[in-house]
Amino acid sequence: MSRKQSVQQHLIDSDIVAVLRGIPEEKIVDVATAIYEGGVTALEITADNPNYAEMISAVEGALRETDAVVGAGTVMDAETAHTAIDAGASFVLAPDLNTEVIEVCNDEDVVAVPGIMTPTEAVGAMNAGADILKLFPASTVGPSHVSALRGPLGDIPIMPTGGVSADNVGSYFDAGAVAVGAGSALVNYEAIKDENMDGVRSQAAAFVAAVESARSE
Repeated sequence: MSRKQSVQQHLIDSDIVAVLRGIPEEKIVDVATAIYEGGVTALEITADNPNYAEMISAVEGALRETDAVVGAGTVMDAETAHTAIDAGASFVLAPDLNTEVIEVCNDEDVVAVPGIMTPTEAVGAMNAGADILKLFPASTVGPSHVSALRGPLGDIPIMPTGGVSADNVGSYFDAGAVAVGAGSALVNYEAIKDENMDGVRSQAAAFVAAVESARSE
């Protein structure tokens, strides 16, 4: 199994990608470590932070000896994709479908997770070489949209992101999601502000428990 295939399978097996957006650079390693200790092994650092490359590199280095995988989110163009991958990102997510970003990921043997909403976008993304499809924003369409897409398109791997919570995550998995992306429902921003890593860890663990409960039903 290639490194790319291994990361793709890890994202699916782990069920959850933590979306780390707006975290101060000086806190990113502590926050990522706390979330990992809470049971989340896939961490996305968004590229809308001007220091995203340094943050990816720092987190990847800090968690290198663990089973965590670190990726980049909000990757809107090929240049950002290159920079994130060079910094250590092993998967790349985007809110939109940009075939140039997918091409960079394929060239670099990195998992590509573009954003889609419609069947046309889903097919276009898979034809371009995407590995997992990020349904975004999931809250706009809800869990039923996952099963609606998978009906005519078969077993396409869909990861709903945006509005996924502990209360509705089970419905997304029931509809056929292979994993979910979660931000504020998983990341305790108040605790981060207070430098309370126990609070960060416990909220991550609570989200993991909700997913495990949903998966076991």
